[in-house]
Amino acid sequence: MNASEIVQMMDHKYALFGLFFAFHNRLQAVGDSFYEEITCKQFFLLACMNLYPEEAPTANELAKTMGCSRQNVKEILNSLEKKQFVRLETDESDKRKKRVYLTEQAELMGAKYQHKEIEFLKHLYEGISDEEVDSAYSIISKIEDNLKKMEGSL
Repeated sequence: MNASEIVQMMDHKYALFGLFFAFHNRLQAVGDSFYEEITCKQFFLLACMNLYPEEAPTANELAKTMGCSRQNVKEILNSLEKKQFVRLETDESDKRKKRVYLTEQAELMGAKYQHKEIEFLKHLYEGISDEEVDSAYSIISKIEDNLKKMEGSL
């Protein structure tokens, strides 16, 4: 019996838990080969920047959005800053904070990959109905809510 067959026989809660890790690894590997200039994690940070239309985010805000540590975000930001995809500026009202801004180079890269990203998502969701995507989104959002409740309590 191979690993795939064993997973099929497992309680789906345990199998799904393991699949999250495998999915993360595969998504990162595919994502890292997708862009020439940046890694998948760097792309995710740049994508999260679009969730802040009113005011440029801080590293702390991005860490909460991305679900990772501030230190991890700082590493990603340092790399993106060296590549000139973001710039960090001191907040005018609170000098302790640095706000993160996309550069023109980041905007140009976004335009460069826009069509390829659409094709990627098309292939990723191939054979999956809109209803199934909506259902998966709903379930994973509930799991995310549960994880947020668990943070710091275990």
